[in-house]
Amino acid sequence: MPTLPLPAFQRCPPPARPAPACPEAELVAQLQRGSEAAFRLLVERYQNRIYRTALALLRSPEEAEDVAQEVFVEVYQTIGRFRSEASLTTWLYQLATSRALKNLRRARTKKRFAYFTSLLSPDNRVLHEPADHEHPQAQLESQEQVAVLLAHLARLPDQQQVAFTLRHEQELSYEQIAAVLTTTVPAVESLLFRARKTLRAHLQPSPRHA
Repeated sequence: MPTLPLPAFQRCPPPARPAPACPEAELVAQLQRGSEAAFRLLVERYQNRIYRTALALLRSPEEAEDVAQEVFVEVYQTIGRFRSEASLTTWLYQLATSRALKNLRRARTKKRFAYFTSLLSPDNRVLHEPADHEHPQAQLESQEQVAVLLAHLARLPDQQQVAFTLRHEQELSYEQIAAVLTTTVPAVESLLFRARKTLRAHLQPSPRHA
């Protein structure tokens, strides 16, 4: 397969014209034939989702961009071996979460995980929308909450971190998360239950805020 320059990555670009309609199976077939247009369509269609997944885990725009670039490079280099055991979307999420977690383990940094500035209610609802990473004022206002939440998210097991991020940041269904994690829906439900229970236990308002 000839070398193909990766299209310039745009961090969360504004909505433009809709990506051309192309069924996933046909897109995969075109990619496997080495179509440059198909590869550019792949990036256009999926780059925001992959970038935001990496950002939610890494909390660093620069690192998230690197991971997204690496994911699309890997897809380009290995698409010939893709046999559709899982969907293309699932495969992309698997690559993104795997690379992001590998970066976290290698860096051993405390600032490791997603931004969720709202506490969870007893019935597992997210009470407020998460703050926007790109907005300085939002970052300032939520600094204390983010610091506390990151510290506790960092202590969750990897599978719980990924399940929580895919559910609340990417809004994937339980079935989709199960496919990404190569596990079952009941296992995903258990992961999310344990993650929420742990976070609720640590994120109750302190007496001075009560």
